[in-house]
Amino acid sequence: MIPKELSFLEEKIGYTFKNKSLINTAVTHSSYSNELRAKKINISCNERLEFLGDSVLSIVTSEYLFVEYGDLPEGDLTHMRAALVQSQALASYARRIGLGEFLYLGHGEEKNRDQQSILEDAFEALLAAIY
Repeated sequence: MIPKELSFLEEKIGYTFKNKSLINTAVTHSSYSNELRAKKINISCNERLEFLGDSVLSIVTSEYLFVEYGDLPEGDLTHMRAALVQSQALASYARRIGLGEFLYLGHGEEKNRDQQSILEDAFEALLAAIY
């Protein structure tokens, strides 16, 4: 499957990237990057962006909950944040925007395009790219 044009993803999320390499990296799975590297083509995968996106997601979610639920104690806020940023929730957010249709995956991962961990990681990478 050939991923959809990334301008459609920009439309879906309501954000246009000034630096298009960020969105390209965000949707590039390591399996695709590794296949190209074997052909002497160097392209970055989304793993580093995923790392950053995890922290971006945590701070943005924490700030939102802190402001919106100013009367709740820390323990309640922590539980709410955990529910919002858990793997299943992130994959669900990715499915809502059809993120799987835009991913560059290696041949062996094509059948896993809708796999929770792949979508979760790509969603975090996308958040980092926006950040």
